[in-house]
Amino acid sequence: MEISGIISAILIGIIIGVLGRLAVPGRQRIGILWTIAVGIVAAFIGSGVAAAFGVADTKGIDWIEWLIQIGLAALGVAALDRSKVRR
Repeated sequence: MEISGIISAILIGIIIGVLGRLAVPGRQRIGILWTIAVGIVAAFIGSGVAAAFGVADTKGIDWIEWLIQIGLAALGVAALDRSKVRR
């Protein structure tokens, strides 16, 4: 992966994290930096999952890849919020 791909993955990860947080109902007790970190990780993992299923490189916008990434970010935000509540 080139440096431009990594930078774009980070920027997309920020967007993915925010959308994933919006997808989780209720109030989350995690900060914005945790949300961004979860989004970046979800973007990288979601790209790998989409590539494994063969839906990563389509014409136009890769909606299925975005949905996978947002779903993973929502799971990550919910899991992190749940672990913060237990402490």
